[in-house]
Amino acid sequence: MVREHVLDVSGLEPPEPLLQVLAELDGLGPGEYLRMLHRQEPFPLYAILREHGFEHRTRAGTSSAYEILIWRHGDRAAERAVAQAAG
Repeated sequence: MVREHVLDVSGLEPPEPLLQVLAELDGLGPGEYLRMLHRQEPFPLYAILREHGFEHRTRAGTSSAYEILIWRHGDRAAERAVAQAAG
């Protein structure tokens, strides 16, 4: 079963959003992905995600300016769920 985790960092000041998302990623299991809600696009995060074996998709948010969907590289179930969620 695919499970979505939601992390709203839109009201936090740097470096707290980065610290929180990295801590949350440690707990992602197979078939799980993270929906990060942020007020700005977190460009420094993208290279860190690649280095740690994660993929992402960024889009305009509904309750925040940006939503960043993050999953482990090679996790096909999570990748399919993200594709559906990103519609």
